[in-house]
Amino acid sequence: MTGILTAVRELLGTIARSYVTVVVAALLVGAAVAPIAWGATSGPDGSVAVIEVDQSITEASADEIAADLETARENGSIDAVVLEIDSPGGGVTASERLYLAVERTAEEMPVIASIQSMGASGAYYMSAPTDDIYVSPSSTVGSIGVRATYTDSSATNEIRTGPDKGTMSETQVKEQTELMKQTFLGSVLEHRGDDLSLSETELSYAKVYTGTEAVDNGLADEIGDTEVAVGEAADRAGLGDYETVTMERSSSLGTGILLEGDDSGGETAATGPHHHPQTFGQYGDVSTPAFLALWGSVDGETVIAETGGERTASDAAGPTPSLEAPQGGASP
Repeated sequence: MTGILTAVRELLGTIARSYVTVVVAALLVGAAVAPIAWGATSGPDGSVAVIEVDQSITEASADEIAADLETARENGSIDAVVLEIDSPGGGVTASERLYLAVERTAEEMPVIASIQSMGASGAYYMSAPTDDIYVSPSSTVGSIGVRATYTDSSATNEIRTGPDKGTMSETQVKEQTELMKQTFLGSVLEHRGDDLSLSETELSYAKVYTGTEAVDNGLADEIGDTEVAVGEAADRAGLGDYETVTMERSSSLGTGILLEGDDSGGETAATGPHHHPQTFGQYGDVSTPAFLALWGSVDGETVIAETGGERTASDAAGPTPSLEAPQGGASP
C-alpha cells in the first residue's frame, strides 16, 4: 500500500512540474509575440477628411468641392468627412449640386458640418443633409430663400430667331424664383424637420440667426468648433484612433480677389473674407437673370424677384443689399 501511495505522489509531482513548464513557456511566447502584435495595431484606425468651403459658391468652386467629396467617398482610408464652412452661399444651381454631393456622401459615411463665422443661404443648403451641424455662438446661420437678379452687362445689338429667344418675362422669373425657393425649403424640411421648432412659414422669411439661436430653433445641433466636429465624425465612424486629413484646394480658387471697376475704367483688386470670383449671371455680353441663394449682394445687381421677408426702410434705400431677407432679418 505504501508503495502505491509513493507512486501516486511521484506521478502527481511530475504532472505539476509539467504544468508549470507549459505555463512559463506560454508566458515567454506571449512576451515575444506581444511587441509584434502591438506594432501591427498601433497605427490609426482610419481618417477624417476636412473639406473647406470658404468662399462664395460658384460653378467653379462647386466643381472643386464636389471633387473633394467624391475623393472622400472613393478613398478607402477615409471614414468620415467634416465640412468646414465659412460662406454666404452663391448660385442656386451650384448650391443644389453641392447639396446632392453632400447627400450622396452622407449615405456612405458620417458627414458633419462645422459652420465658422457664416453658413448662410446656399452654404446652409449644402449643410442640410449632414448628420450634425456645429456652430460658433456668433455664427450667421439660415437665410433660406432665393432671389433673381440681373448684373451689369454691356449688351448692345441683338439678333433673335424668335420673339422669346434669350428673354424671360417678369412673371416667369418670379415663378422660377418661387419654385427654387420651395425646393430649397423642402430640402431643409426633409433633413431638419424633426429638429426644427420653426414653422415652414417662419423658415420662408429667410431670416438669419446667430449660432446660439440656430441651436435653439433646430437649424443647428451643437455649439462647437471644427476640432469638436472632427471628434464627432470619428465617433460616428467608430474610430478610436484616427488622423485628420485636410483636403487640398487649388490656388486658382483660393486667392480671395474680386476684380471691380475703378473710376478710371481700369480694374482694382478688392480683398476681404467673402470677396471671391463671382460668376453669377455673367455670360459674356448676354444679359441673363441669375438665381442666387446668397446672403449679401453682388456688385451692379438689379433684383427682379426675391423670396423672404419684407425689406426695412434702410434696405429699400440701398441697391438691394439682401437677397432673401434684409440682413437684420424680418420677423413674420
